[in-house]
Amino acid sequence: MDIASKPRGKAYKSLPMEGMIATWYAKNTANLRADFEAEAKRIAARLEPDARVLEIAPGPGYLAIALAKLGSYRITGLDISRSFVRIATENAFIAGVKVDFHHGDAAAIPFPDDSFDFIVCRAAFKNFSDPTGALAEMHNVLRPGGEALIIDMSRDASNAAIDDVVDNMKLGTIDALMTRAVFKHSLRKRAYSRADFQRMAAATPFGKAEIKEESIGLEVWLRK
Repeated sequence: MDIASKPRGKAYKSLPMEGMIATWYAKNTANLRADFEAEAKRIAARLEPDARVLEIAPGPGYLAIALAKLGSYRITGLDISRSFVRIATENAFIAGVKVDFHHGDAAAIPFPDDSFDFIVCRAAFKNFSDPTGALAEMHNVLRPGGEALIIDMSRDASNAAIDDVVDNMKLGTIDALMTRAVFKHSLRKRAYSRADFQRMAAATPFGKAEIKEESIGLEVWLRK
């Protein structure tokens, strides 16, 4: 579903995740369903019944759908890719859950202030062309006392750690080679360090962030 928002420049740094690229990504990340389900359970443990949740850049929607299966949460997804909005909507229908997926820009979130109790953004923040603007928008649409969680790759991830993560994805030989190359030569270059996130948080009303390092990534917690 489209929601009108003010015109902006390019909202992402990478190639557009549309068409065949979006389909390829959806196919490969489907192998991580157990990870999405575990992440959904961890988030659900922090939520009140009927909590309003926004996932920014949900891609194929696997995390949002896993969370929708766990309770009566009101879940919304916002993605810059029209292909992902379509794919995620189809996946939610097949799963028999209600998630409202919309097309839009993370740096111009088209929802009223104080709309959500929890925001999550997984494996996408490094692609935003205006990351500080996206953080400020997250703050705007969170209700007072609400939390935001960003899970993404660290700029400091080692090659060995990346190899371990890709091995655990159980991909075919060619897909594994392609995925390693994307991680090492594209995603890591766009990723942020712990210091980067603290700097960006300080430039927004959040003021600060709580950051945990694990495997090849960072877990960034922000509270309003």
